[in-house]
Amino acid sequence: MRQMLVRLFGRGEPTLSEATVRDAAAIAVLHGASFRRGWSDVEIEQLLTGRNTITHRAMVGRSLRGFILSRLAAGEAEILSVAVTQSQRGRGLARSLLNLHLRRLAGLGVKAVFLEVDEDNEPARRLYRRAGFNEVGRRPGYYQKNNGQAATALVLRRDLV
Repeated sequence: MRQMLVRLFGRGEPTLSEATVRDAAAIAVLHGASFRRGWSDVEIEQLLTGRNTITHRAMVGRSLRGFILSRLAAGEAEILSVAVTQSQRGRGLARSLLNLHLRRLAGLGVKAVFLEVDEDNEPARRLYRRAGFNEVGRRPGYYQKNNGQAATALVLRRDLV
């Protein structure tokens, strides 16, 4: 009975797996809720169908609770986006997604992973620092905040070998 209720009401621990093109709409909704400029269903679908893209998702029942998406090129990867629903933040879900994703990238022969993060996004910076990423550059004015001011993007790198 409990299992049935968990399935019906979407409670329980998230299940992590690779995302498919069928997840495009849900990923687009979560991306739009998480970032100033969300990506459309079509943009997400194009990324998910690309041969050089890896995406993992976190599901509770049929509900998307988080995702991480990377693009691969020449033995390197760039994490393009990570998002977790508001209700799951602070519970370690982003860390679980990142760890799974990094293991998969290493298994594909990726030697180094890069990403950009808003210098003001302390929760994300803490996540990446704990995962072994180091700052290798800065992009002043890269992000635009809701108040119209520009924010610096930190370029981070982690070697997987």
